[in-house]
Amino acid sequence: MAHEILIVDDEPDIRMLVEGILEDEGYTTRVAGNSDAAIQAFRSRRPALVILDVWLQGSKLDGLGILSLLQAEDSSVPVIMISGHGTIETAVAALQHGAYDFIEKPFQADRLLVVVRRAIEAARLTKENEELRLRAGQEAELFGNSVLIAAIRSQIERVAPTGSRVLITGAPGAGKEVAARMIHARSRRADGPFIVLNCATMAPERFEGELFGIEGAADGTGRRIGVLERAHGGTLLLDEVADMPLETQGKIVRALQDQTFERVGGSTRVKVDIRVLATTNRDLQASITAGRFREDLYYRLAVVPLRMPALRERRDDIPGLAMLFLHRAAELAGLPQRELSADAVAALQAYEWPGNIRELRNLMERVLIMLPGNTTEPIRAEMLPSTVGEGAPALLKFDASADVMSLPLREARDMFETQYLQAQLLRFGGNISRTAIFVGMERSALHRKLKQLGVTSEDRGSA
Repeated sequence: MAHEILIVDDEPDIRMLVEGILEDEGYTTRVAGNSDAAIQAFRSRRPALVILDVWLQGSKLDGLGILSLLQAEDSSVPVIMISGHGTIETAVAALQHGAYDFIEKPFQADRLLVVVRRAIEAARLTKENEELRLRAGQEAELFGNSVLIAAIRSQIERVAPTGSRVLITGAPGAGKEVAARMIHARSRRADGPFIVLNCATMAPERFEGELFGIEGAADGTGRRIGVLERAHGGTLLLDEVADMPLETQGKIVRALQDQTFERVGGSTRVKVDIRVLATTNRDLQASITAGRFREDLYYRLAVVPLRMPALRERRDDIPGLAMLFLHRAAELAGLPQRELSADAVAALQAYEWPGNIRELRNLMERVLIMLPGNTTEPIRAEMLPSTVGEGAPALLKFDASADVMSLPLREARDMFETQYLQAQLLRFGGNISRTAIFVGMERSALHRKLKQLGVTSEDRGSA
């Protein structure tokens, strides 16, 4: 979307000139002729950049006074100072007060546009770096080749450019925030901020101040910008929205409808342009019935519903994800790369993963760091934590000391085949077709073998 620039100058001709130059380059503009109008415009909606005249005739504050106030309220918005009576002292004072640059009138259009582009890009990179520092290591892509994940990616590609609100549901650790980040990255707001408000960790008494901001005193002291303003021009993610206090839910309904709100303690309506995404691991319909969630908020958030599958629903993706996390952990810790043996992969695929992808990532890191022995050897099933090993297929826990030698060949072979096929069925979530492909049998032949061995549908799950 086009960057909006606030032009503050007491001369109408200068305002019109700068407006024309910027709008010809695709920017949108607002103008103000004095300090009161400039401050009101800045507070009503944050611009991407301010072009501010140093000398403002008939104004309560001059340009440097306005600059100090704007910097105190939100230093992330760059300010370019302009003046027809500039001196070295004035330029130095402007830069010391936080201005991005100083341009003397009359100025070349090309010079102005170069400085504008640089200022906006510098502000964007600063915000991006701050976000990266705050959320280091956050995934931005969904990995996997399963049918379910392919369908999710397809839905994201369709909904991302539309601007519609999306409600992403799924169990904790299933990748809901990753999906939200993908939607933002593929939207027309990709160059704007991506702000996350975790509703589950926010104290109820602090919620509205964090969401809407706090007005503070008339001179700007004590003012705090909320996440709605910080997300202007970008995307706001309401993470675990079911935990939002009921009173706040009523207030955000109007904010979503009008894209305006008032800061806590304030009376000025602040206008923003944001896209809102939301996530939850709860059944919101049940919460609505129980009176814990507003139905009107639900329908405003769930314009497009998106469900993230649990890891146990996409067992085909587990081997690739496990190796990805294992290799990343090795790079970060400066340790040798390790591989996973086939029996370890089968054990991982058989586990139920109550913590989903987050649990798998943490387990791979722990195994790599804590595992003793030769680092050139692959990680085997018995080296995995007991919580994973206990859920491993029976074949992986086969007792080598059992008196197999006392059995006839046919019975020993049937015992092995039974445990082997049970293990593979569990590994592939009970899917007969995928199991048949892996073990190298025709689907019909596998059905006959399972029937012959007495492996029932209850043993192997859904076909």
